[in-house]
Amino acid sequence: MMVTQTCFGFLLLVVTKAQTQIYLGSSCQNTSQEPLSSAYQTNLDKILTWMSSDAATSKGYNHTRIGITTPVYGLYECRGDVIGHFCQFCVSFAAREAPKRCPNRVSAMVWYEYCILRYSNESFFGKILTHPTWHGFGTKNISNMAEVQRGEGFVKSLIRKATKDTNQLYYLGGFNLSSTQKRYGMVHCSRDLSKEGCRQCLEALLAQVHICCVQKIGWFIWSGTCMIRYDDQMFYLLNNQTSSIPASNQETDKQRGYRRSKIVIISISVMGSIVLLFLSVYHFWYRRRVRKDGFRLSSFHKIQTEESWTTDLPIIPLTTILQSTDSFSEACKLGEGGFGTVYKGILANGTQIAVKRLSKFSGQGSEEFNNEVLFIANLQHRNLVRLLACCLDQNENILVYEYLPNKSLDFHLFDDEKRKQFDWKLRLRIINGIARGILYLHEDSRVTVIHRDLKASNVLLDHDMNPKISDFGLARAFEIGQNQANTKRVMGTYFGVLVLEIIYGRKNNGLFMSENGQTLLLHAWRTWGAGKCLEVIDPMLEKSFLGSEVERCIHIGLLCVQEAAKDRPTMSHVVLMLASDTMVLPKPKHPAFSIGIMASEEVYTSKSSKNVSNNDLTISISLPR
Repeated sequence: MMVTQTCFGFLLLVVTKAQTQIYLGSSCQNTSQEPLSSAYQTNLDKILTWMSSDAATSKGYNHTRIGITTPVYGLYECRGDVIGHFCQFCVSFAAREAPKRCPNRVSAMVWYEYCILRYSNESFFGKILTHPTWHGFGTKNISNMAEVQRGEGFVKSLIRKATKDTNQLYYLGGFNLSSTQKRYGMVHCSRDLSKEGCRQCLEALLAQVHICCVQKIGWFIWSGTCMIRYDDQMFYLLNNQTSSIPASNQETDKQRGYRRSKIVIISISVMGSIVLLFLSVYHFWYRRRVRKDGFRLSSFHKIQTEESWTTDLPIIPLTTILQSTDSFSEACKLGEGGFGTVYKGILANGTQIAVKRLSKFSGQGSEEFNNEVLFIANLQHRNLVRLLACCLDQNENILVYEYLPNKSLDFHLFDDEKRKQFDWKLRLRIINGIARGILYLHEDSRVTVIHRDLKASNVLLDHDMNPKISDFGLARAFEIGQNQANTKRVMGTYFGVLVLEIIYGRKNNGLFMSENGQTLLLHAWRTWGAGKCLEVIDPMLEKSFLGSEVERCIHIGLLCVQEAAKDRPTMSHVVLMLASDTMVLPKPKHPAFSIGIMASEEVYTSKSSKNVSNNDLTISISLPR
């Protein structure tokens, strides 16, 4: 009986300690204090409840939006070494405290030792925040100034490992300062950031350490999106995910805690039983909620194709799709193409989605459908559109993508009014983003992927106007060593043509048709050769462009469309040429098309007929370029 009481006492101590979180700081984001509207308050209550419950089953991070006319954006993030119920305890505590720390404010951020919680009426996902910052430090000063350099080098190594060597956006570990002294550190970024964004955030914090804390042995510094901590005590938690901790450090902790090992083991057993009971109750409640909502992202459907790829992808019931799109109403329609119609949908939790309903008469059968599902689900890159789920109910083939609010590139680029907002800096960023996305498809993904329909309408723009390549339904994968015969037909425009369209603000087949059927491609070739290419670029650019940058991009675009495949640069070379303003570029040879009408033919197919088309291009390559 005494042992049982001790075990429950220990369990109570653990739970109480987890629930009494150590407060680090908060910010109301400079928002004014005024009564919240009832709609906003309702959505705020919903998102706080969602974060508290979602943290129980997630991997320590998630974000969402609830509401349409008065949206609330919310995000929670537990420290990289904190998992399971410790994370949920912290998030639940933060969800209760945030409105108290920022009463009647539309935005709030709160930091605790193990987690951060944030909400706002404006989207902040993926954005770096380095100001304001909060910091703290211990009372002990550094006696040996050599430690300053060693400590800084150690933190820089953690940043490198978190942003380059792993995909975790956090890293922790320690080093031996001397035979008797150890130092420990951790870096952590919010997981909605890119690896590059994480690096920038952490380096910005490290620069501030020299001002606030460099003379102290123990210190930490936080911003809204990243954190660094350094100490002479092991402050992080040991679990099966913290593989970066040196084995010697783990052994030291084991020896340090040996006297308490028996009671800890017994206590964990009791706590495990209670947690198991809690999970059982939660699972029963969750299954009932799933039946009611009809949307189960925890259920997966395995898709396998002839390429022997497999992917686990969430399945959404057709009833949920119909509810989110108002039964595919005209008001929800975003666009229509040869393979079907795309609708905007809003799920019950407020998440916006793009629903692609493939037409039964489009000619895209199970092979093409599996292609699109397979490629997008397995390919992850910041410049590729993200596939969230699919629906196969009642003979429907439906794909659910992330919703990108700024529509497609052609929507802006080929409109005289909208194009005015596209200055040269933005256009250059879009060109670079598309190039990086194609490079990933060609060389960095597990198998080589040819998109086969790259054009302005298949480049979507997110809320920050970053490009994301879409429509992989016509893509085809092949292993390195396979030849072009396996791709049969490559449709769409070259990357080079797309670059020229972005610079000139005109479609390739629609700009100079009155001048002897002259395409944009041929016109760019002739004016570049005459040294007059800058005289005829998009007048909307006015003085926003740098002449050398524009001329270099035109030069690169022309290199990509040379007639001989062996002369065209690979995408890795294209990305290098775009990134360097000193690399000497070769003189482009004649482009593949010298007239305005572009031919289309089946490559390596002797019996195919040759048809005339304004949209198809003939290419003959052995590897993607």
